Amino acid sequence: MAATTPMAPTRTTAKRTRPPIVDCDIHNAVWPGALDAYLPKRWRRHGALFGSRTHQGSLYPKGSPAAARHDAWPPSGRPAGGDLDFMRQQLLDAEGISYGILNCLSAAGTQLNADYSAALSRAVNEWQIVEWLDKEPRLRAGVAIPYEDADLAVTEIDRFADHPGFVQVLLVARSAEPLGRRKYWKIYEAAERHGLPVGIHFGGGTRGVPVTASGWPSYYIEDHTDMAQAFQAHVVSLVCEGVFERFPRLRVVLIEGGFAWLPPLMWRLDKHWRRLKEEVPHLKRAPSEYIRDHMWVTTQPIEEPHDPRHILQVFDHLGGTDRVMFSTDYPHWDYDDPDRAFRVRLPEEDRQKIFAGNAKALYGLA
Repeated sequence: MAATTPMAPTRTTAKRTRPPIVDCDIHNAVWPGALDAYLPKRWRRHGALFGSRTHQGSLYPKGSPAAARHDAWPPSGRPAGGDLDFMRQQLLDAEGISYGILNCLSAAGTQLNADYSAALSRAVNEWQIVEWLDKEPRLRAGVAIPYEDADLAVTEIDRFADHPGFVQVLLVARSAEPLGRRKYWKIYEAAERHGLPVGIHFGGGTRGVPVTASGWPSYYIEDHTDMAQAFQAHVVSLVCEGVFERFPRLRVVLIEGGFAWLPPLMWRLDKHWRRLKEEVPHLKRAPSEYIRDHMWVTTQPIEEPHDPRHILQVFDHLGGTDRVMFSTDYPHWDYDDPDRAFRVRLPEEDRQKIFAGNAKALYGLA
């Protein structure tokens, strides 16, 4: 349950000396009844009678209710992230956000009933237009799709891709299969055709897939930490299945999965490719080259070495900071304040790229 007496925002005015910021991971929450106006009567009735049908919900108590900051519950009574005015006051205005990318983590894409999943996805997208994008010019969003049914997913991408407020296609890390598999290729074809990046976000839960290769962990701390495993599996799958050879203009963003693990994964994958390349003749280049050319990462949750300077070495191993983009993960409990996200002073050129330039270039923001 939400806190009954929300705390006031910690800051209400932007810091004028700070350079522009593009926040690549903001969560807008669907409040009860929010989608009713956008769902056909048949699906409203379905939801009322049968409810949500995902095979596996969350098994772990979150670090805080709804995984939200304790001060992020708006006075309106809506869930954290569900009140645009409060989001303006607490994040967009207070932190001087030039643009924010909304990643709505609703249950739309996880439904076992594919038609219901498609109806919910469409409703979420229409709701985002009316309640968020039309009302706040700083906001952009990811297209919600029923990602386990590629044909239905493509219908939603084609329906909303031309709206200027949508700047990527949204997937989740805990999918039914590794995301390089052919069942998802139509999604990538549609994203490439429309010039939209594909964002893969922490979370999901389709068909009860565990986050580890060894089954379900015992604790939330394990689940939260182990999510990087899912991201690694998708990176390897996308490369080895030849997705980037088939879709050479496809761009993928790894959202809220960390990134310090990426350089050693590239090294390991390159080593095995040199020995096993005959198995994957469709790969024309070393796996690390596909990763560097086609994948971006967001900063939250940034790995924090004991020696803060070592994060600069991670950037070097990544090949630079051209693919790194800042995110807060608002309104979640592990939110990153722009002033405290890096415990080491970044070179000014890198800082400008990470906090705004890279995201503006990727998402076509002025």
